[in-house]
Amino acid sequence: MKQFTAFVHEGEPDEGGYWATCLEVPGANGQGESVKSVWKTCPKR
Repeated sequence: MKQFTAFVHEGEPDEGGYWATCLEVPGANGQGESVKSVWKTCPKR
């Protein structure tokens, strides 16, 4: 199974939430109100 690195970023203080990017897989991004919800929205590759 291939593994990739994803970076989770905290949203702006007035916006809240989190978002993630995976540089090895273009378009594999996720967002949500919690870190756990970010992983649920990230595409599985």
